[in-house]
Amino acid sequence: MSKLEVNTIEPQCGTTLTLGGSGDTVTLAAGASQSGFGRTGTVDWDTSNIKTSTFTAANGSGYFANTSGGAFNMNLPAGSAGAIVSVVDYTNTFQTHALTVVPNGSEKIGGIAASVSLKTEGQSVTFVYIDANEGWKNVQDSTSNVVGAAFITATGGTITTSGDYKIHTFTGPGTFCVSALSNVPTNNVGDYVVIAGGGGGGQANPMPYSAGGGGGAGGYRESVPSPAAWTGSPLANPGNARPISVQGYPITVHAGGAVNTSGGTSTFSDISSAGGGRGGYGPSDPTVPGVAGGSGGGGTYNSPPSPVPTCGGAGNTPPVSPPQGTAGGNANTSNGAGAGGGGATAAAGNIGSPASTAGGAGATSCITGSPVARAGGGGGGNDTPAKQGSGGAGGGGTGGSPSTTGNNATAGTANTGGGGGGSGNANPSTGGAGGSGVVIIRYKYQ
Repeated sequence: MSKLEVNTIEPQCGTTLTLGGSGDTVTLAAGASQSGFGRTGTVDWDTSNIKTSTFTAANGSGYFANTSGGAFNMNLPAGSAGAIVSVVDYTNTFQTHALTVVPNGSEKIGGIAASVSLKTEGQSVTFVYIDANEGWKNVQDSTSNVVGAAFITATGGTITTSGDYKIHTFTGPGTFCVSALSNVPTNNVGDYVVIAGGGGGGQANPMPYSAGGGGGAGGYRESVPSPAAWTGSPLANPGNARPISVQGYPITVHAGGAVNTSGGTSTFSDISSAGGGRGGYGPSDPTVPGVAGGSGGGGTYNSPPSPVPTCGGAGNTPPVSPPQGTAGGNANTSNGAGAGGGGATAAAGNIGSPASTAGGAGATSCITGSPVARAGGGGGGNDTPAKQGSGGAGGGGTGGSPSTTGNNATAGTANTGGGGGGSGNANPSTGGAGGSGVVIIRYKYQ
């Protein structure tokens, strides 16, 4: 093997220099680099090292990324004009486990200093570094244009995810703190479920033929995207997501009302849901009716000294659209039973038989990723054993009925805004407190 050592090779005549002959391979020694030739807009594909975990790409290389075992990152090298990197979905699993492309330091992708997630099945992308203004620019994409995309960044409450959405659930007062926004204005909104505290059940007099009304559910307000990205309740307001900016949003989540007490208001941004009305009760003559609220409390039946029925309270008070709740039921003189409290989607029935003592049904939403019923009305009490009203679907408490040991009403379920059950007759039987409210915020985060 001969060896030629020179500093410069030039053609003897003309301007064309030929290295090797037809069919020959001209190579650079391992570790050697070239200059002056430039790249032709292609990369050298690394087929011997399929990537299955986070790695740092090198200029001039193309990679096959296998995300079948889980998502990981491709870190871009420090940018220099003309640098080029490519990557392809090796197992067609980007739609299940994304590959996130991360720029070096504060460098940009498509003019945005942020990472980008490749989430399309079979996607392949080629990035070329242009300059400090645009950073890495994708010049070839098998499926879509890719630029760095920032999203809302926020803290507060209990945070979960569902698909491309992040969900903040507040079960008590707190602050939704937004520290960054999306570069896509339509993503800077938050959908919500805001539920107030449920009303407490009524406590009737401990005397024959008396029963308390069920508490009304806390007001229920909800929004979903238009078109909907998940299944909302019948009360969901399409396209009513609230605008999000960089700031702290105080969140109010009110407790349910105690026995004979209405629930409190819950709030997010400019959305307020009213507390559920308390159930009717009979501490004296005349008897006290159910009270209006997000949903109204049920009427009570009392006998001091003659049967005195009362009406239920109105729902959707104060009025909003779509309505935040329904009315409580009315009692009458022919049945010793308290009426149920109204629920988010169904009013409680007026007393005509013991079956009418049930609380009104709440609303079911998939805002957290699975269907959950909330804001059911409390069941009315009864003066007949084992005939108390059931709570409405969505956390409503069961009404009480008399027994030799006492058969007390139950409270509304915590963080559903369910109304408390009304008391049964004597021995003694107490009413149930309303369930506390909840605030849920959902927005796109990737």
